[in-house]
Amino acid sequence: MKKLLLLLFVTILFTGCQNEVRYTQTSPEIDVIKSHIDHYEKKNWEAWLSHYADTSKSFFNTKGPGLSASDALAALKEGVEGLSSYGFEQDDGDMEMIVDDQGRTWVNFWGNWKGTLKDGGETLEVPVHLTYQMIDSKIVREYGYWDNAPRLRAEMAAANKPPRITSAVMKRDTTKKKSAVMKKTEKKKVAKNKDAVMKKN
Repeated sequence: MKKLLLLLFVTILFTGCQNEVRYTQTSPEIDVIKSHIDHYEKKNWEAWLSHYADTSKSFFNTKGPGLSASDALAALKEGVEGLSSYGFEQDDGDMEMIVDDQGRTWVNFWGNWKGTLKDGGETLEVPVHLTYQMIDSKIVREYGYWDNAPRLRAEMAAANKPPRITSAVMKRDTTKKKSAVMKKTEKKKVAKNKDAVMKKN
């Protein structure tokens, strides 16, 4: 009887392990991250912050040290300050949830970020990868990877552009200077011609 009960217990345990989901594209954790990204796009920072655990760490294009949720928020706010619009392109992203060999739950996101600079008006497109470790539907660890170079180049180019003359007064002054220079030149030519006539006589 004991052997039969033991065999039944092992069978139930084995069946339970076999049914464990290790990979999916639909889960409550994925829904949390979808909301998290939506809050970022709408600048709903209070809701964005609510998805993090108190001890969370964020790593953006670096191995360390990690940022607290409030420091990550400050970095993101600074990043969107110089943009007139930004967000991820719809239907151009992919999301998945996996459970690794250590039993940790991760949500991965790949998307195409698009933003327009306030200064210069250039539109940028940058592929982004974000991965989140989740415990009890809260973000405990976050990694973000993207290329900052296109934005830095665009901002430097906008900063080095020569200023445009838009003032009507400045345009009028420029015209006056040109006409004054032309009159002086004409007088000199007339004077030279008189000298030449006098020498002949």
